[in-house]
Amino acid sequence: MRKFIYNYIHCGLLGWFLEMIFTAFGAFRKRDYRLPCTTSVWMFPIYGLAALLAPLCRLMRNRNLIFRGLVYTGLIFTGEFATGTWLRRRDLCPWNYERARWNLAKVIRLDYAPCWFITGLLFERLLTDQETAPGQRGC
Repeated sequence: MRKFIYNYIHCGLLGWFLEMIFTAFGAFRKRDYRLPCTTSVWMFPIYGLAALLAPLCRLMRNRNLIFRGLVYTGLIFTGEFATGTWLRRRDLCPWNYERARWNLAKVIRLDYAPCWFITGLLFERLLTDQETAPGQRGC
């Protein structure tokens, strides 16, 4: 349980950081060089759920990078859809993709697949690096 909490916190922080960079890049593209970034406190526990990938990371250790990235992308889309739908029903969802061309139910954007592919591999790296760190037990 301690290892899961450790992974949950680290995945939550990594996700938050990536979201801040992503939204700041969006501001840069709009020529807002102050680079404001936006996120929500709700995003920390959502990104923290990536800690649930740890056993899958071990199972797919020897699989092809593309295969692993696609699996992570599908799982992240599933998690985003489930949490987004749950939050929307309570009027708490911090994102709304209704204006995006490739949205599903206003809570996921299929055009974000490359971002989720990379993010999934970053989560994998975080979770598997901890597995091999000296003095630590595996995920």
